[in-house]
Amino acid sequence: MDTKKLMKVETGPFPLLRQFQRDFDSLFEKFGLDRFNALDPARAFWVPDVEVFERGGELVVRADVPGLKKDEIKIELTDKELVIEGERKQDLEEKKDGFFRSERSYGSFYRAMPLPEGVKVDQAKASVHDGVLEVKMPIARREERRRRLEIQETTVGSKADKHAA
Repeated sequence: MDTKKLMKVETGPFPLLRQFQRDFDSLFEKFGLDRFNALDPARAFWVPDVEVFERGGELVVRADVPGLKKDEIKIELTDKELVIEGERKQDLEEKKDGFFRSERSYGSFYRAMPLPEGVKVDQAKASVHDGVLEVKMPIARREERRRRLEIQETTVGSKADKHAA
């Protein structure tokens, strides 16, 4: 009896690659992800770019949130922190001659930023326009304290050297 007919043995790199793919998929499934979304950063792990600056007595925080509506964004403030979170859901449909493609991508984000002392969070306002979220809040003017520090010159063997040792 010919055992080669009973047992098909695959050789070469392809069986190893298929096993690697199965193991890789299993790893992502443990975290509730699929391989395609996990390997596409635009789909799986999305964090909006943020810009923070002071202008005209206000602290301004801008976040790029393209495609999101105001009801898809949640903002929370404490005296010490600004938290922006939300979820992006995009549907893409493409129709051409004899061709139809439909894709959906999802991705939630969470962004926490520390706030400087003196921000008046109870007067904060938020708006979204053309894919940019803007949060503004008045900030108390801080007095910049500056003083000139004199540099002492010491020589080797001086009293200052003895105290430092």
